[in-house]
Amino acid sequence: MSKYKKDDIVKCCVTGITDYGVFVKIDDEYNGLIHISEISNKYISNIERLFIDGDTFDAKILEIDDKKKQIKLTIKGYKTNHKLIDGLEEKGNGFAPLKENLDKWIKEKMEELEKNTKTP
Repeated sequence: MSKYKKDDIVKCCVTGITDYGVFVKIDDEYNGLIHISEISNKYISNIERLFIDGDTFDAKILEIDDKKKQIKLTIKGYKTNHKLIDGLEEKGNGFAPLKENLDKWIKEKMEELEKNTKTP
């Protein structure tokens, strides 16, 4: 049986940072990943501005692979004690402008393509 379970809160220490997430050490057995999509609901332009190797903070367990000793974690929607995440000022509208304009842009492009195919 695993010593951890889904939704447990664990202490993490950053061991690596990539464009897609943060690798952490949980204890001498288990390592984890906090995917960039599990850090914030908003767009994060540079994950390296939020974390540095050696940072310690709490995260919530999403999934556990006991055979590989790997854990998927989240700090999104959870009040973590990470100093930068708690103070993260999220800016922008995310994908809202795309949602609002996509139909219009598709229509304009289709009209342009039709016009170009009718011209000899």
